Amino acid sequence: MDKSQKPQFYYNTNKFSNTAFDIIKTIIFVFAIVSVLFTYFIRDANVVGSSMAQTLLNGDKVLLTNFNYKPKTGDIIAANAESLPEKRIIKRVIATEGQALEIDYDTGKVYVDGILLDEDYTSTITRQSSNEYKFPYVIPDDCIFVMGDNRAVSLDSRDAKLGLISEDDVIGKAQFIFYPFERFTYLY
Repeated sequence: MDKSQKPQFYYNTNKFSNTAFDIIKTIIFVFAIVSVLFTYFIRDANVVGSSMAQTLLNGDKVLLTNFNYKPKTGDIIAANAESLPEKRIIKRVIATEGQALEIDYDTGKVYVDGILLDEDYTSTITRQSSNEYKFPYVIPDDCIFVMGDNRAVSLDSRDAKLGLISEDDVIGKAQFIFYPFERFTYLY
């Protein structure tokens, strides 16, 4: 380079705008992915009341999964319940379509298809039903029978106010308690 030529510096003004545009695209993409996840795969629910005590306590927040989910006995689910003031319930699935349910209110024992359920999660004895089920009761198609773990106070399928839950009303299966943080627990 000869001394008469001065070095030229080029400042690329497009570099800043390209970087800003890339950041904005990334934020929009992440927002879209999170929106799809929380619309179709993952939801959250608040526990209101003591019907699931000791498993779930009033004020717990749970993470639900709902993609391609079919309720199974023992699952904790959230469901729409338009007949109740809360409009949403969190309960345990006791029996699903086609299963024969029997509840012995004298002993508090619950049988599904003639097999005694091991219900170490219950915190109180099972109270008498306000529904007039004739046991054994076979759960109709596309329905589930749910009960709370705190059977003395739980408003659940035993009560005429709620009754059986349609599988279409199930929002998802509770997987984790994620708040309060000290209660973070995987729900089996």
